[in-house]
Amino acid sequence: MAQILLVGLDRSTSDDLKSVLIQLGQTVQTASHSGSLDFGDTCLVFTECAELGAIRTARPDLPVVVVSRLPEVSAWLDALEHGAADYCGAPFERKQVGWVLNSSLPALRVAA
Repeated sequence: MAQILLVGLDRSTSDDLKSVLIQLGQTVQTASHSGSLDFGDTCLVFTECAELGAIRTARPDLPVVVVSRLPEVSAWLDALEHGAADYCGAPFERKQVGWVLNSSLPALRVAA
């Protein structure tokens, strides 16, 4: 099982996403900023675009999913161009988050 880390998300976004991830059987940790990246190798990070660069610099091996409450095509493309594994816009639905988990960590195979 992978570790799921939510980094730098506002409380509401973090709570909503964490709820869905727990429904999908995942273990979730939260961190206020990207300086908290000491954990195992099999991890998926959900963060806002502002933290993406710092995370990619500190741990280029980690898949990072950019999260937004304002899903826009330009933000999605910008995140992917800057190295995000995927983009997940609110509201967070079980099927959508399961698909993001499966595409970002294929060995995980979450049943959504």
